[in-house]
Amino acid sequence: MHFDFAVFTHSFIALVTAFLLGSAIGYERQVRQRTAGLRTNALVAVGAAAFVDLAVRLGGNDGATHVVAYVVSGVGFLGAGTIMKEGLNVRGLNTAATLWGSAAAGACAGAGLLDAALLDAVFVLAANTLLRPVVNSINRTPLDDEHSEVTYQLCVISEDEQQKLAFTLIDQLLEQAQYPLGDMNVEPFGDDDVEITATLLSTSADSAVLERIASQLAAKPYIKQAYWNQSITE
Repeated sequence: MHFDFAVFTHSFIALVTAFLLGSAIGYERQVRQRTAGLRTNALVAVGAAAFVDLAVRLGGNDGATHVVAYVVSGVGFLGAGTIMKEGLNVRGLNTAATLWGSAAAGACAGAGLLDAALLDAVFVLAANTLLRPVVNSINRTPLDDEHSEVTYQLCVISEDEQQKLAFTLIDQLLEQAQYPLGDMNVEPFGDDDVEITATLLSTSADSAVLERIASQLAAKPYIKQAYWNQSITE
């Protein structure tokens, strides 16, 4: 067994770079308390770098190319596990995309492309930080209902024993606002509460009215939280 210090140094630099870049990406996720945080992104980046570095050492550039393809598909399956559908809403897409970004940074580091790894991490961080105000601004912009179909949901967290009262109040308030109710779904929330989701049939609604309804609901002692959201179908 021959120890090659130059090869060892290359691997060490690659893994350290992947660890630092993956940790930087994961730190931002951890601060925002996302599903895949500091450790997950660091491990994904280091794992990708280790596999690509191993492929380079064993099979050269051709071997690395094949391994990178497997890393992409493998991280795709990992990211799919972070995606959750809650009613009409889908959560975790950004987390899954971030994991792909961490894997890409690690793969670049493993292949010795440290500049590409650094650029990848910078752009992933930029997408998760610099674009956030832009996204928030767009989300606050009134929707053009002529070109998009909007479905509204009213969500209420209520005590389990008082859910019938919550049902009645939701139905009354929506009827007063002349917003027909399409569906009412109830799911457990914690040990003693339930989450009630009321889906409206109307394709357009006044956000101020929905906000007022949510405030009226939240004012009740047996309701712990009330809010509304929307989803768009082009």
